[in-house]
Amino acid sequence: MENRSQWGSRAGFVLAAAGSAVGLGNIWRFPAVAYENGGGAFFIPYLIALLTAGIPILIMEFTMGHKYRGSAPLTYNRMGGKKVEWIGWWAVLVAFVISTYYSVIIAWAISYSIFSINLSWGDDTETFLFNDYLNLADPGQVGGFVPGVLIPLIIVWIVVLGILFKGVKKGIEIANRIFIPALVIIFLIIVIRAVTLPGAVQGLNAFFEPNFSQIWDPSVWVAAYGQIFFSMSIAFAIMITYSSYLPRKTDLTNNAFIVGFGNSSFELLCGIGVFGVLGFMASQQGVAVDEVVAGGVGLAFVVFPAIINEFPALNELFGFLFFISLVLAGLTSLMSITETYVAGLVDKFKISRNKAVLFGGGTAAIISLLFATRGGLNFLDAADYFINQFGVAMLGLVEVILIAWFLRKLGTFKEHANEISDIRIRAWWNVSLTFITPIVLGYTMFQLFRDNLLKLFDTPTGNYGGYSDAFILYGGWFVAGGALVIGILLALSKWKSSGKANKKKTGEAN
Repeated sequence: MENRSQWGSRAGFVLAAAGSAVGLGNIWRFPAVAYENGGGAFFIPYLIALLTAGIPILIMEFTMGHKYRGSAPLTYNRMGGKKVEWIGWWAVLVAFVISTYYSVIIAWAISYSIFSINLSWGDDTETFLFNDYLNLADPGQVGGFVPGVLIPLIIVWIVVLGILFKGVKKGIEIANRIFIPALVIIFLIIVIRAVTLPGAVQGLNAFFEPNFSQIWDPSVWVAAYGQIFFSMSIAFAIMITYSSYLPRKTDLTNNAFIVGFGNSSFELLCGIGVFGVLGFMASQQGVAVDEVVAGGVGLAFVVFPAIINEFPALNELFGFLFFISLVLAGLTSLMSITETYVAGLVDKFKISRNKAVLFGGGTAAIISLLFATRGGLNFLDAADYFINQFGVAMLGLVEVILIAWFLRKLGTFKEHANEISDIRIRAWWNVSLTFITPIVLGYTMFQLFRDNLLKLFDTPTGNYGGYSDAFILYGGWFVAGGALVIGILLALSKWKSSGKANKKKTGEAN
C-alpha cells in the first residue's frame, strides 16, 4: 500500500482539494445558474446550501479519509465492511467516467488557446466550433477522429499521467503549487479587464440585481444545493482520497471551510468576469444581457471567442489567457479525479502505483478517444448529464443516508474532527447531514427520475437534449448504471491484502 504519510503537507492538500473544486465547470455553470435563479437574491439560498450541505459533507468526507487512511473503497470497507464497500467503488467508477470526457474538454481548451493567437475562429464562432473544429456528426454516429481534438487529448493524458507517476507529494502537490496560483493570477487579469470594458456595468447589474420573489420558488433552492454539490467535488471519492494522505494532526474542519469558501469565492469571481464581458457584448450588439447569456460549452467556446473578437485591444493576448486558465483549471481537476481510482487500485489489488496509473489512467485515456471523434460531443453531453445527475447526486444521497441513519457514524466523526480541529463541530452539522441534505437531495432525485423516465416513455424527442430513446439509453442511462454495476462487481472481488486486516497496521488517525 502506498505510504500515505508521504503527502506530509497541509498546504499541498488545500491546493489539491481546491484545484479539484475549481474546475472547468465552475467557469461556465455558476454564472448562468445564479442569473437564472434570482440574480443577487440567489446568494441567500447559495450561502445556506454551502453551510448546510457543502461544508458539512466536506467535513464528513475529510474525516472519513483521515480516520480510515484509505481510498474511497478501503475507507468504506473499514467503516462498514463488504456490505458498504460497493459505495466506495461506485464513487470511484463515477470519477473514472468523468475523467474520460473531462480530458477532452481540456483538449478543446488547448486547441482554442492556439486558435486565439490569430483569432482563427473568425466571426461566426458557433459555426467554427460545431462545423469547422468538431465537424459534429449526428447523435449516435461516431465518425472519424478529429485531429484538432485527438492530438491535444494525447498531450493532456501524457501530462496528467506523467505527474501521477511521480506520486502524490512529488507529482500532484508540486503541480498544484504551480497551476493553482497561475490560474488565480490569470483569471484575476481577465476579470480586471472584463470589469473595465464598456458596458460591463450593464452585465454586472444583471448578475447582481436581486429578484427576491424567486427565492420562494423551491426550484431555486434545489438549484442552489445542486450548484454547491456539483462544484465542490464531493461524493465522488476525491476528498476522501486526498484526506487519507493528510498528517495525523491536521485541522480538518478548518480545511473544509478554506476549501468551501475558496471554491465559492472563485465562483463569484467567475460570475463577475463572465457577466462583465457579457455586458460588454450586449452593449456592442445593442441588445439586452439576457440575449447573450449562455451556459455549457456555448459560453466557453462560442460566446467568449465572440466577445474576445470585440475587445478594443490585445484581443489575442486575452483570448490566450482565458483559454490557458481553462487548461490549468482542467488539469488540476483531472489529476484529482484520476487519483481516486489510482488509489483504489493500489489499495484493493496491492499493485504498484505505477501499474495503477498505467492501467487505470491508460484505460480512461483509451475510452476518452470516443469523445475525440466527430460524434464525441453528443456522447459527452449525454454521459455528462446522466453521470452527474444519477451518479454524483445519487451517490451523495446514498452516502449521507447510510452514514447518518444506518451506520450512525456522525458522532464518531464529530469526535474525531473535534479532537484535532480548532473550529469545533456543533449541532448544525448533525442537523444538516441528518435532515436538511437528505431531504433536499431526495426531492431533487425524485424530480430527476420522474422527469427523465416520463420523457423516455413519452415521445422520441422528449428526452434530455432532444436525443432519441436509443441514444439516451446507451449514451446516458447505461453509462450511469454501468458505473454502479461495475462498482458492485469490484466490491465483490477479494482484497489481495484485506483492508480490515491491515487496519491495525496502517492505523486509524487517532
